[in-house]
Amino acid sequence: MSSLLATQPLFAPHHHQHPDTNRLSPNRSISNMSGRKRKAEDDPADSDMRSPSSSPAIPTRSLPPPAIRTPKRMRTNVSGRPLPLPRLLETLSTEDMRSLLRSICDRHPDIGQEVVQTAPRPSVASALGVLQNYENSLRATFPYGANQASEYAFNRVKQPLFDLLEALKDYTPHFLPPNETQPATSLSFLDAATEVIHRIPNWDSFQNNRHKQEAYEEMAKAWAVVVREAAKRGGGIQLQYGGWDQKLNSHNERSGGKMEEAVNELRTSLGWMGGRTGRAGLDGQQDDVASIRQQLLNGTYGVGAQVRVGPW
Repeated sequence: MSSLLATQPLFAPHHHQHPDTNRLSPNRSISNMSGRKRKAEDDPADSDMRSPSSSPAIPTRSLPPPAIRTPKRMRTNVSGRPLPLPRLLETLSTEDMRSLLRSICDRHPDIGQEVVQTAPRPSVASALGVLQNYENSLRATFPYGANQASEYAFNRVKQPLFDLLEALKDYTPHFLPPNETQPATSLSFLDAATEVIHRIPNWDSFQNNRHKQEAYEEMAKAWAVVVREAAKRGGGIQLQYGGWDQKLNSHNERSGGKMEEAVNELRTSLGWMGGRTGRAGLDGQQDDVASIRQQLLNGTYGVGAQVRVGPW
């Protein structure tokens, strides 16, 4: 019985493995254990989880970056379409814009009236800039090397000349009372507009010169209207100290007496304000007013004057 047990194996035959595969060498088992140990030590996540004494780091919360607007992604399968109105207006030149707006206002008078009411009020500088453009067009049309006062030259520049005169007729009433309430603004425009008329050439033909003479007459009436209105405001202080009498006399001389109506109105206004009438009296009145003003500033006005007591 004991010999039988000694010859029988303690385990079942299928539990036996090959000696080479079942047995690991001591070096291999040690290297596997050391590899697992190094992996545990090298991995910070595993070390944080396995070591109870270490505390996990609290992540710092940073502010989100500012939002950056990026253009919309273009669709690859879009179809053709007209430009939006803002993009279409960006492609129009100044002249195209004016022509388009004028055409719309002509077809729709109510829109034209709204534009007139809401558009910015033209200034003296902007109006004179437009007149300067018309004048430049007139100068550029003159034939090179020809007599600028001849009939041939007049026929070449006739249309630009009429455009300039028509613009002058349209802009002048805009700066007259009651549409313009500041006499200084009106006088400034009239002074520069009269200079424009001076620069129009004189033609050999009397018929051709008629247009320039009519422009002088219209400008003289405009000056007279502004002078009358300025005389009512502040005792005509702007007419007295603005030097407008000298400027108007100079315009009258350069026009060959075409501005006499405005000069007479200025004399009448200054004479009504206490001065003597007539051209010779203008300089004397200015001297008297300047002398009285200087005495008032020095505090010597009335010093040495005799004061009567009793009946006159």
